[in-house]
Amino acid sequence: MLSPSLAQEIAGDTSAVIGYNVLITDADAMVIGSGDRSRVGSFHEASVEVMRTKEAATHNASQAQLLRGVRPGVTLPLVAGGQAVGTVGITGTPAQVRRFGLLVKRQTEILLRESVMLRSRLLAERAAEKLLTDLASYDPQVIEADSLAFRAVDLGFDLRLRRIAVAFEVTVPPSAPRRDLALVRSEILRTVREVFADPQDIVAATAPGRVGVLHRLASRRPVDSVSLDCRRIIDAIAAQDGLVARAGIGEPATTVDGLHDSYQDACEALRLGPRRPRGSLVHPIGELRVHQLLSAVGHPARTRLLDSTTASLRDQPDWPTLRDTITAWCESGYNLVRTATALHIHRNTVVYRMNKIEQLTGRSLRDHPTTLALYLACLTDHLTTRSSDEA
Repeated sequence: MLSPSLAQEIAGDTSAVIGYNVLITDADAMVIGSGDRSRVGSFHEASVEVMRTKEAATHNASQAQLLRGVRPGVTLPLVAGGQAVGTVGITGTPAQVRRFGLLVKRQTEILLRESVMLRSRLLAERAAEKLLTDLASYDPQVIEADSLAFRAVDLGFDLRLRRIAVAFEVTVPPSAPRRDLALVRSEILRTVREVFADPQDIVAATAPGRVGVLHRLASRRPVDSVSLDCRRIIDAIAAQDGLVARAGIGEPATTVDGLHDSYQDACEALRLGPRRPRGSLVHPIGELRVHQLLSAVGHPARTRLLDSTTASLRDQPDWPTLRDTITAWCESGYNLVRTATALHIHRNTVVYRMNKIEQLTGRSLRDHPTTLALYLACLTDHLTTRSSDEA
């Protein structure tokens, strides 16, 4: 339970502070740390009885000579979880070093508990990472859903509870100060866990700069509230030396299959979100289903859609502006005022652009089937343009 490296650090530092040599043994009475490094690896016979009785023992010079590897001083048991897991010894005249015994024992046991807790936390984090990774790549032909569910129960998670998947991506802009990546990862995980703090929330790093969450949705909590939580996390991360974060959100699920789909949707939303004309930093998949569908369509079909509906518009130098106007018109419910607000322009400017589009295409933007075809073509062009830019 006490690693040799930690034992040596404790023994060395404590020896320097109190002025007497301190040694630490493991459960086999072998010295694993000592201010006198020459004693590391030796057998300390007095520790055997001390661990058996869990009682401290003192040895004067004559008593120490009768025991293997023992010098005058005091030996105390190190107890964790009610079990003796080693000993700590202080070399010197028993009357002189006894006063340090309890202090050194307690300090060592505190450090031992912290070490065990850290190890347990790291093991739990790795297990959660593995669980989330397996859910993300779940294939019923390879692994049974019950197997993942049982493993989750062992970790304290009930996958039958209503959950929603969230995927975060964090990048460090070139202009930001250079930072230790391991520290950045730790800070991001801590920030996400502070917001998604339900004991049933599964939070884990899934890749460099990526964090996945399977958030338990309380029965009365609306799904939209998850977007607000993501916004809080993104703002908090942005305050950390200019880091940039985005979030993709899936849809609620209560089964292994559903959680797999929800997490895949969250990753898809993360990928497609920036390709929206007016994308924010939080991307619910529910707002991107059309984009998701179009991105899955083959390139030849998308090209034919673009050519058949927007050829006259794409020849115009202000095509990106016209494209965004059509998109905003449709997403604003064919409402002039809401379209102007979405584009941050005057409503007369919207009317001017719409008249131009109608003249070039020979189609009315108030004819919904026609406008829907234009809208899909505009989304396709935007997705294609962003894909080319990323490549």
